[in-house]
Amino acid sequence: MTIDPTAEIHPTALIEEGARIGPGCRIGPFCTVGPKVVLGAGVEIKSHAVVTGITEIGDETVIFPFAVVGEIPQDLKYRGEETRLSIGKRNRIREGATLNVGTEGGGGITRVGDDCLFMTGAHVGHDAQVGNRVIMANQAALGGHCVIEDDVIIGGLSGIHQFVRIGRGAIVGAVTMVTNDVIPFGLVQGPRGELDGLNLVGLKRRGVDRAEITALRAAYQALAQGEGSFQARARKLAEESDSAHVRELAGFILSNSDRSFLTPR
Repeated sequence: MTIDPTAEIHPTALIEEGARIGPGCRIGPFCTVGPKVVLGAGVEIKSHAVVTGITEIGDETVIFPFAVVGEIPQDLKYRGEETRLSIGKRNRIREGATLNVGTEGGGGITRVGDDCLFMTGAHVGHDAQVGNRVIMANQAALGGHCVIEDDVIIGGLSGIHQFVRIGRGAIVGAVTMVTNDVIPFGLVQGPRGELDGLNLVGLKRRGVDRAEITALRAAYQALAQGEGSFQARARKLAEESDSAHVRELAGFILSNSDRSFLTPR
């Protein structure tokens, strides 16, 4: 066990032999930190939280009470193999949130990027790959093997089916079930998620140039009403558009996926 001398650990916390606690960490009362956990600098674990498994937590991440980070997958095929959870810097993992390690069949690792917010009761399933600045609102859940790109927002009480990909900058409304891939910058809402436009508010907040937004709107219309299959329309956009955002959207559609897409209404 390695505990930096600047770390503050409450006397009721249980730090198991083998854990590595970085400088400036704060571990509150009645917390449990497992033997294969590595905490970066300035990590704070508030009271009654559990961090276990082969789990690495990046600098300045805060884990709130009753969160459980690094437990085994909710997958009946899991047989105790040594798999991992990697969490980046400056994340906020709120009360009761759960993030699981990966499975051997899914690549062996669940990853979370930097500056994410997982609100109360949010769940990140095994082998999920979560980008940077992702927000999951209260009780939102990711199934296993999901890929969530940067700057995605998932509304409260929403569920993302296993193997679904959600492209950069997309937004999913509250109380929505998403069973198919979501294009970058897409807006999804409704009880059975439907692609209902672009996340224009998010694009404007991130300072995307007006010409790029205009190009995206035209691309969305082409995907909705153009000739040929959805893939053929995307291929045409990739070949003809000068917009970086449109090419990103088209590339996402043309890349490999285990699921089909939500398509424009």
